[in-house]
This record gives sequence, C-alpha cells and structure tokens, in this order.
Amino acid sequence: MAQRYVRVKTADGKIYYGLLQIDRAVQVLDAPPWLKGQPTDLALVPGDYQTLAPCAPSKIIAVGKNYASHAAEMGTPVPQEPLLFLKPPTTVIAAEAEIFYPPQSERVDYEGELALVIGDRTYACTPEEAHSKIWGYTIANDVTARDLQRQDGQWTRAKGFDTFCPLGPWVVREVNPGARLQTFLNDSPTPVQSSAINEMVFSPDVLVSYISQVMTLFPGDVILTGTPDGIGAMQIGDRIRIEIEGIGFLENSVAQRPSKPN
Repeated sequence: MAQRYVRVKTADGKIYYGLLQIDRAVQVLDAPPWLKGQPTDLALVPGDYQTLAPCAPSKIIAVGKNYASHAAEMGTPVPQEPLLFLKPPTTVIAAEAEIFYPPQSERVDYEGELALVIGDRTYACTPEEAHSKIWGYTIANDVTARDLQRQDGQWTRAKGFDTFCPLGPWVVREVNPGARLQTFLNDSPTPVQSSAINEMVFSPDVLVSYISQVMTLFPGDVILTGTPDGIGAMQIGDRIRIEIEGIGFLENSVAQRPSKPN
C-alpha cells in the first residue's frame, strides 16, 4: 500500500502532518511532507485526532472542461488552452465533513476530480520540469452551484461558497496514469461518473506548466484537474463518494447551511 500523508488536529487544537499507519495511528512529522518533514517520536492513536483536509493551500487553481466528454455534456467545445478559475481556501473541507447547500442556489452539483499537490515553489516551468513540482495526489469534489454559474456568466460565486471543495482524505506520492475516477451517489452501486484520468485533454504536467506561466505556485497549493462527464445535482441529505484507484475515496454528505457556520 502506498504511504498516505495526512493532516490532523488533536483535542487541544494542535495541527500536525503525519503518516497514516495500517492501524490508523499517525506517525507525526516535524513539518509538512512537501517541506521535507521527517518522522518524530510522537504517534497519535485513533481517537486522539480529527482528520483534516490533507493540506492548507494558499490557493486552489481549478481547470474547467478538461475532459472532452464533460465539455460535450455542457454543450461547449473543448478549450484550446486550459480554462482556469480559482476557488478560495475557505471552500476546503475534509472527508466526512458536510457540504452546505447555499440558500442562493436551486441546483448544486458534484464534480469528482483528481487533485495535484504542489511540492516546490514553481514559476514559469516547462512541462518537462513540471512533474518534479507535483509532490502528490489526492481527491477533490469541485462543488458547483450550477444555476448561479449560468446566471452570473463567470464562476466565482458558483464555485466559491464555503465547503465547496472537499479534499482528501490523504495525499499519495504517485498515481497510475490510467487510474479510474468514479463518483457514487448515495447507496447506488452504479457510478454516476466513471473515466480514466488519462482521458484529460491537458495532462497534469501541462497544467502545472501552463498555470506557472501565470502565477507562482507555492508548496501545498492545489490544482483541480477537471471532471469527466456525468455531473449531476445533489440534494440535502445526499452522500457523495468519489473514488480514484490507488488513492482511496472521499465521501461527504450534503446539509442545509446553518445560519452561522462554524
């Protein structure tokens, strides 16, 4: 099994990065792993920690319509260059946390995606250099208020609500280029999304290079690589499970947004 790098919080509020063991104990690192964190003598046993999103990015750069099948279901052509947008860090939540359904929207969609975690300060790199800048891989749900996306004509509000970027549950160093991404809704055994990640229009290396020509990427930043076809609406009470071979699964439920979220 690949090593799984997690970020956790203890009951006294301390946040650590660590290695998740088979027995669910966490071997604590002295720094984030992409900053060359090394194992310490501290180990946390299950029950002593809460699992957080596996990184705390300064920014989340997402890529629209990066699968031809998704561009087709949206009724648009495949972009000639990567189509970029940003999600604020306040969208990030952990596995098992609740996605809050905003009262401004009447249609909120799931979008299962492979996420890249950047490991080095990156500016104007080539595609050949980009692979070494990708420290690892995790799973994301690019939650989208679809009606607001269409209404606004740009995507900031539709993609930017708090809780609209479930991420995790951990980071792995490598993923098979042909790994399958699948999304499941509630208890159905039939996936609503199912595609190999190598069906992307623009590969991870191309995306990192392209984005780095625009903005400097910092260690721990996250790139969402796009979603395949099969997007669909979620309702309050639904559970969404996104699986990627070689990583694991990310599951979250949908809840009504409280008047004052924590």
